[in-house]
Amino acid sequence: MIDVSGDDGKNPDMKMSWIPVVAGALRGADDQWLMHQRPLEKMHGGLWEFPGGKIEATEIPSEALVRELHEELGVAISPSCLAPAGFAEDASNPGHPAIVLILYIVDAWQGDPQALEGGKIGWFTPQECLALPMPPLDRELAERLFRP
Repeated sequence: MIDVSGDDGKNPDMKMSWIPVVAGALRGADDQWLMHQRPLEKMHGGLWEFPGGKIEATEIPSEALVRELHEELGVAISPSCLAPAGFAEDASNPGHPAIVLILYIVDAWQGDPQALEGGKIGWFTPQECLALPMPPLDRELAERLFRP
């Protein structure tokens, strides 16, 4: 979680807490997209998402995505193969930090993606992706990415 406080000391109560998360939309050569089904025991279990995870305090988003996709899928990615696609945020849960999901399109990687941390992965057309049950932020980003 990132805690941003004003440096001027004029309003010490003014804090904005949020959790930055990064995800990758891996596009295969046949214009199919990789989606990850969350393990049932996790929050949003059974729903499909773009793979990724939390950004550590010492990382920039592209570095975090390279690390997360290696841990989750076993693929190696160069940061130069990442193209920012958009972001979505959810601050609708009072008393909890907002979630900000940053999405990158990934067109090249080394290795065959595998579900290394549970759940399943699958390749889907844009229309099939839009028909999958997804967490709200992934749904918002998928609709922006796949709707004409």
